[in-house]
Amino acid sequence: MNNLNNKTKMKSENSRRGFCKSTALVGAGLFLPGLEMSAMANVFNDKKLKIAVVGCGGRGTGAANQALKADENVELVAMADAFQDQLDNSLLNLQKEFEGTKKVNVKDAHKYVGFDAYKKAIDQADVVILATPPGFRPYHFEYAIYAGKHVFMEKPVATDAPGIRKVLEMAKIAKEKKLNVVVGLQRHYQNNYIAIADKIKQGDVGKIVSGQVYWNSGGVWVRPRQAGQSELEYQMRNWYYFNWLCGDHILEQHIHNIDVANWFIGEYPISAQGMGGRLVRTGKDHGEIFDHHFVEFTYPSGAVIASQCRHQPGTWSKVGENFQGTKGSIDMNDAGAASITGFDGEKLFDYRNRNDPNPYQVEHDRLFASIRNNEVISDTENGAMSTMTAIMGRMATYSGKVITWEDAMASEKLLMPSELTWDSTPPSIPDANGNYSIPTPGVTDVLN
Repeated sequence: MNNLNNKTKMKSENSRRGFCKSTALVGAGLFLPGLEMSAMANVFNDKKLKIAVVGCGGRGTGAANQALKADENVELVAMADAFQDQLDNSLLNLQKEFEGTKKVNVKDAHKYVGFDAYKKAIDQADVVILATPPGFRPYHFEYAIYAGKHVFMEKPVATDAPGIRKVLEMAKIAKEKKLNVVVGLQRHYQNNYIAIADKIKQGDVGKIVSGQVYWNSGGVWVRPRQAGQSELEYQMRNWYYFNWLCGDHILEQHIHNIDVANWFIGEYPISAQGMGGRLVRTGKDHGEIFDHHFVEFTYPSGAVIASQCRHQPGTWSKVGENFQGTKGSIDMNDAGAASITGFDGEKLFDYRNRNDPNPYQVEHDRLFASIRNNEVISDTENGAMSTMTAIMGRMATYSGKVITWEDAMASEKLLMPSELTWDSTPPSIPDANGNYSIPTPGVTDVLN
């Protein structure tokens, strides 16, 4: 489960997710279809919705915070994590945030620790938040859906193709049960992205033929090995650097930008080819992942998207997307801006609203409003397909070969074990010198 437990990371996540004191639900509805005034009038009824959080790191704590702010009549009743210290830290932060309210009501008996803790927490709730490292997501999602729970789950939703197939299978069952599922690809709930998506539908850009999507940054935290840790505990606490848990940063972070390409083009790619490696972040604590990836995704329409992401300090940083259509070009800015420019340089559309609601909060506002009004949000299929797109990109960079969608989806290569105990040997183990095997293009088999 998620182990983002130090205070520095907590503050960073709190800042990233906004942890807003209030978010205008009406403002969120300006661009979000289906949340009309008549619906909002029914949001707060008599049923108290019980929430459980599975994965008590920064993301789980942030999502729980926003869920508790999304509806007046909710309470957090259960928490689960692999590590007791993470659960305790998360609960303490939430208790401080909601001091003086009755929204955080987690009894000692409902604090669950261990690999099977998620089942016990999910059983206590109406709505579950799944925020562990993504390798666990398919199994936790499966249990939640069979148990009949509404779900908010963080992206990505798996680290391998077998996990994707499981999530897609459960998506059908969730629909049959009329369960709401929101996936944390928050750009779908962000007004500047929604505005551009509407312009694309209206034909203002023409057909998108190419684009560039970026998540270039200096990288994220590293947690050094501590004395007395087992190999499994070390990897669980340093989960970002192990593919069975994380899937590499092309999946864990860059999925956001890849997902925008899929959304705006209206398709999922048919193939990927690319390159990547480790040049800067090469230490033992960096596990087995690359520090840079470059992928070309080809779509059924013929569009080609150039995707790049890197974790290299001191380099050019950008998180955003650009697209070129037959009538003009799109420039997206994660901070809230967006524009469409014609080939003559004329600005055709410019979105600069800086007072938009926090999309991380809007996801939860929409989820609880949908539950209250007997509606159904189903983000699962797109969340799984965009996750699979990023996995296919990783397959391309690790192998150095062209990977087709069909071959990627059919892969039986299982990164994430179906069962774990603290006596388990993790899927990746270091050599005698403490180094992990690094994928080698032209050699590594990514499909079998």
